Amino acid sequence: MPVIFGKSSCAEFFTEAYSPVIYHDKSPEFYEEVKMKIPADLTDNHHLLFTFYHISCQPKQNTPLETPVGYTWIPLMQHGRLRTGSFSLPVSVEKPPPSYSVMCVLQVQLPGMKWVDNHKQVFNVEVTAASSVHTQDPHLDKFFTLCYVLEEYSFPFRLKDCIISEANVEGELKASMTGLRGALLDTCVRFLHQLLSKLILLIVHPPVIAGQIVNLGRAAFEAMSLLVNQIHKNLEGNQDQHGRNNLLASYIHYCFHLDVVPMPSRKRGATPAYELPIQYATLSRATTRPSTLHLARSKSISNSNPDLASTPTSPDEEVQRIIGSKASDRGCNRMSAFVDSATFCSAPTRQIAKKLLHEELALQWVVSTSTVREAALQQAWFFFQLMTKSMSHHLFLSSRIDLPRRQRFPDRFVDDIAALVGAISADLVERLNSSLAFFLNDLLSLMDRGFVFNLIRSYYKQFHTAQNPSSLTALRMDFTRIVCSHEHYVTLNLPCSTLKSPSSPSSHHPSISSLSQGSAFSSMHQDQGVASMFELSVPFRQQHFLSGLLLTELSLILEPDGEGVFFLHKKAISAVHSLMCSHDADPRYTDPQVRTHIAQLYLPLIPIVMDTLPQLHDFTDDGDPDNGTISQSVAMAIAGSPLRSSLSQTGRQCSSLSAECSRTLLVSFLWVLKNADAALLESWVSDLSVLQINRLLDLLHLSVSCFEYKVGTTSRINSLTFKKSQDMKARLEEAILGTIGARQEMVRRCRGTKRSPYGNENVRWRKNVTHWKQNTDRVDKTKAETEQESVVDGNLATEASLVVLDTLEIIVKTVLVSELKESVLGGVLRVLLHSMAGSQSALFLQHCFTTQRGLVFKFPEMLFEEDTELCADLCLRLLRHCSSSVGSVRSQASASLYLLMRQNFEIGNNFARVKMQVTMSLSSLVGTSQNFNEEHLRRSLKTILTYAEEDLELRDSPFPEQVQDLVFNLHMILTDTVKMKEHQQDPEMLIDLMYRIAKGYQNSPDLRLTWLQNMAGKHSERGNHAEAAHCLVHSAALVAEYLNMLEDCRYLPIGCVTFQHISSNVLEESAVSDDILSPEEEGICAGKYFSELGLVGLLEQAASMYEAINEVYKILLPVHEANRDFKKLATVHGKLQDTFNKIYNQSSGWERMFGTYFRVGFYGCRFGDLDEQEFVYKEPSITKLAEISYRLEEFYAERFGDDVVEIIKDSNHVDKNKLDPNKAYLQITYVEPFFDTYELKERITYFDKNYNLRTFMYCTPFTLDGRAHGDLHEQYKRKSILTTSHAFPYIKTRINVIHKEEIILVPMEVAIEDMQKKTQELAFATHQEPADAKMLQMVLQGSVGTTVNQGPLEVAQVFLSDIPDDPKLYRHHNKLRLCFKDFTKRCEDALRKNKTLIGPDQKDYHKEMERNYNKLKESLGPLITRKIPQLYRTLQIHLNSVFHNSSHLILVKIPCLRSVRITTLF
Repeated sequence: MPVIFGKSSCAEFFTEAYSPVIYHDKSPEFYEEVKMKIPADLTDNHHLLFTFYHISCQPKQNTPLETPVGYTWIPLMQHGRLRTGSFSLPVSVEKPPPSYSVMCVLQVQLPGMKWVDNHKQVFNVEVTAASSVHTQDPHLDKFFTLCYVLEEYSFPFRLKDCIISEANVEGELKASMTGLRGALLDTCVRFLHQLLSKLILLIVHPPVIAGQIVNLGRAAFEAMSLLVNQIHKNLEGNQDQHGRNNLLASYIHYCFHLDVVPMPSRKRGATPAYELPIQYATLSRATTRPSTLHLARSKSISNSNPDLASTPTSPDEEVQRIIGSKASDRGCNRMSAFVDSATFCSAPTRQIAKKLLHEELALQWVVSTSTVREAALQQAWFFFQLMTKSMSHHLFLSSRIDLPRRQRFPDRFVDDIAALVGAISADLVERLNSSLAFFLNDLLSLMDRGFVFNLIRSYYKQFHTAQNPSSLTALRMDFTRIVCSHEHYVTLNLPCSTLKSPSSPSSHHPSISSLSQGSAFSSMHQDQGVASMFELSVPFRQQHFLSGLLLTELSLILEPDGEGVFFLHKKAISAVHSLMCSHDADPRYTDPQVRTHIAQLYLPLIPIVMDTLPQLHDFTDDGDPDNGTISQSVAMAIAGSPLRSSLSQTGRQCSSLSAECSRTLLVSFLWVLKNADAALLESWVSDLSVLQINRLLDLLHLSVSCFEYKVGTTSRINSLTFKKSQDMKARLEEAILGTIGARQEMVRRCRGTKRSPYGNENVRWRKNVTHWKQNTDRVDKTKAETEQESVVDGNLATEASLVVLDTLEIIVKTVLVSELKESVLGGVLRVLLHSMAGSQSALFLQHCFTTQRGLVFKFPEMLFEEDTELCADLCLRLLRHCSSSVGSVRSQASASLYLLMRQNFEIGNNFARVKMQVTMSLSSLVGTSQNFNEEHLRRSLKTILTYAEEDLELRDSPFPEQVQDLVFNLHMILTDTVKMKEHQQDPEMLIDLMYRIAKGYQNSPDLRLTWLQNMAGKHSERGNHAEAAHCLVHSAALVAEYLNMLEDCRYLPIGCVTFQHISSNVLEESAVSDDILSPEEEGICAGKYFSELGLVGLLEQAASMYEAINEVYKILLPVHEANRDFKKLATVHGKLQDTFNKIYNQSSGWERMFGTYFRVGFYGCRFGDLDEQEFVYKEPSITKLAEISYRLEEFYAERFGDDVVEIIKDSNHVDKNKLDPNKAYLQITYVEPFFDTYELKERITYFDKNYNLRTFMYCTPFTLDGRAHGDLHEQYKRKSILTTSHAFPYIKTRINVIHKEEIILVPMEVAIEDMQKKTQELAFATHQEPADAKMLQMVLQGSVGTTVNQGPLEVAQVFLSDIPDDPKLYRHHNKLRLCFKDFTKRCEDALRKNKTLIGPDQKDYHKEMERNYNKLKESLGPLITRKIPQLYRTLQIHLNSVFHNSSHLILVKIPCLRSVRITTLF
């Protein structure tokens, strides 16, 4: 037969193949490997024939080249089994006779044949098969053979050496089923479907042998359990997301079907297709197969999948889904042979007992032993799905699907299911939990739903009786989510039924099989207790069973004291969210009335989320872009520290829910509010207390912040990256807390549960799949994806805001008739203002402005008589939208602002409050907003002016004129804004302009405070925390000044004078001018800071300034003492202790980061107002001269041009006449703080020497001939002392120089300064603790080294060798001589100190320095002992004239001299 594969470049198949040998080898080795294609229909006649040839290498005449010398063969089939393995065969010398192939060459010696070596086994060969048809496994082969014997009922039957008869077939079959566990795994996998089909056939059709039914169900169930468990464990990588083996799942889906027995009740006109037999795949020896079999075109979808997108149209259609295409012929693989089940019945010698698979599985499972039971529980999903499909087929094929659900299955089966579920609930693991949940989900489609609900109740009772750690809670949550994913979840919850009292005699879980989809929502809404509808009450949980379970789980997990951790929060919240998403996507629930009924199932979610408010993520942390309040971080660096305050901030409780969980929970909350009945919500709100309503308002406020649209950025990050990072964070937290540790992980792995509560988990040591692998997911999105996400985010923000707006209107409508409006309406307006602050769509703003105008019109006293802060915020929001680029938004905002003015005017013929608040709001807006548009705002102001002019009712009143004055003032502010925009990139000039504007409002405290806040915000943006903190101090001083004018309280500061110990600059906040407005006038000092509470808030923010904190608390402590606020007093004293400890631990001061100062001079008409002005700039402490020079040069070069800006490299006087008028010149010099001698006595610490600085000094070396440097006797020095208008730190980073003083030092004075500096360096290095040997040696080397140019010896030789001719230099000469004496003494001390620090390797170096020192001392000796006679003669004459009558010995100390001993006679 042509079945031998050919080699390359040959034909595909051959009938024979040759193998070479080695020449003259007496024991030849045939090393060729031959590959053959086994025929599909093998018989006992098929065999392999081996022929051995002798090759003549030197052929003779008439002699053939090949001469056969031997023959042997191997039959391919024996006893119906393929023969493989190693064979040792005898070789026949003669050609085999006909029909030799059926005989085994080893066992039979044919008569008359000659054999090599007397029939010895001289030829060795190995046969290996790669077949998917032949098992090649003895265990499988025996099992399939026995099944064949039973099917054919062919007794007796010879199986190898054993005769199978009716007497021993039962024992042999049970033994073969037991032996299946010893079969090879790869063979079991290849024949898995046939194995399972045979085992199931033995369960449902127990054979009848000799008239007796042989019950093989227990043995078959045991074999199937062990087989399924073995397959699952050894193929862990071939599983889906639910841990189900794909091979086993495909068997249930495609291969498993029940056979059809014709029912006598079948109607005559029924479709005959259903009566066709559904066949089993068997391994029979049938040679024919149906030729029309094909795979089903439609894939039957199991209802166990929670992610189904399909929506059946009838309550029981899921049964049809589970069954799949029942009339279709099923496909088979190549080795499958099919036997009509009718042949079992048609055999005259055989009777068949029929059982139902689901009943037998349940029974065998319940009564199984521990080992089998454990194996079945390990893969419970397989048996559950097998039972489910069997039940579905049974209902369909037996026409019982139309019966009532309670009559579909017998009571014994129902009892077995209850016992099975109860036993499983007592000992759950994760995979078993999910399998049970999917099973109960399927049972809701098949059995009595009241019975299934009772099973769910028993499951929950098992969990509640045990301890309830987080792992069990996670299992229970997974169970609830799967059960609730039923496609008729809404109908199962009876959304239209009336809540019954707990004493109702009706069943807690009635069967709802009688409810159809069409009638589920047809009943009218009846009156019921509103409170019980919004609570997880007993009636609610009984009537809405599944919804009650889900919300109860959510409530327990979200409890602050509960054990809910990150993954539990996520599970519970996502379960609710997924259900709501499915409702939205379901076309059955598009009708608004239907949505209203569905929302009633989730009404308790609203109070649940309200109780969870403190745990939600605070989405308002990003801050309001238009909020002008001062942040707490700006007061940190006033003492030199750039770090933010470590003091705890007051505010909402620290959130425990992640941002993702909080966002999902708020989406669900808003979905309920959107779809719930408005009348029902009104009735519920009317029963709430003020505290509960305010909490609801806080929740709405947070919802607006959560879904605010982020302009220009994508508000959502890559979901997979986010999920991974959050999961890793959760795992770390659990490891720290000890709830999920290494031991629990090890125990979980040992039990075989593959997935952890955190999600799918892979093998720990596989690097390519580990969780800790670096994330390589694509985060960058295409433009289309980004635009799509922006559209989705924008629509979501609009929808969320509209839902919040509708809820606010419900609250207002409810409290309007109650007594709560005074305490609630303020919160309503705050939420409304917050929604106006974000980036909103024009559609929402149109409705929002309408609501705002109605609210202000109905309750004007809320803005104009009570809370000033609300009026200020409203003006700010309206002005911001008046500058919008959208015309419709501008028109709405302009109308709202005009009506606000008009309303205020009608109350008191004056709208001073609104006028002041609008002015302050515009000042704040132009100072903080980055997207402010001046042109659009001017258009809006013109619209407001037009409204006032055309208002007929108020035309004769002063109102139009007042509006005109206000608009004029606003235009002036906008003009200043234009200037600020011109210098937007020049931070120093921008702060100067803001400072100038704030200075212009010196007589208007509200506006000045606003601009101080604007400056603080700008400083914070640039990281100038010290300047921002001083803006805070100035604000507090301004508030104190006007509070003192409003009321005389002994515990409040008397004005800004009280703050002068913190900073001398605050005195400029004094209200002593003649044009100062009285704080008692309408609209003056109306802001929230002009109160005792506002002052306390500013001072508490300022109380983080280290050394200055004590002075701040001296002002704050009397206020707390007067209010008896002992809690804050304790906090204050604790902060004082912490601060003083920090100061003590950093006493050296080197750790502090104070400023570095530079003098900057501007020269040239290009600078405008800055021409010929000098400033002192404050820069960060590590800034070098080159850095600030480069920054300023680059900035002005970009502004004026590269060829225009020049840097003057020296610090000499600038002659403007010598400069090019077309260029801009900058002179930048490093300056140091300068202190007089008396100041140094008070400035002791490092902080004192870097705080409240007004005088600075820089030195310029020069010579008389114009050079900068010369010889020692020619070197002069100019000291320039600058005085600034204010002390650093101030509310701006550059301060102009108001005074300049110069001191010229002659060469000898320069030498004195140099020697004093060297002496100080030696003293510091000598007495430094801990000692630094390297620094000490470096200073010594510079002092006594022989290679030092212009060193101490040269200075002494130049200035001390001769007595100066000028008498004015006598004292300088003497002072320099004394400096050298001190210098030599310090050198000696330093050498002595160095000797104690050096090691043996530095002794020679130290001796060398000692020799150098001795030489220096010897050379300096004559110079420092020489005195000036003229200086002492003058002193002697003076003393004689004073003491001419005395004769005492006295000791007089004279500056610049040591001491003189004078003897005088009285």
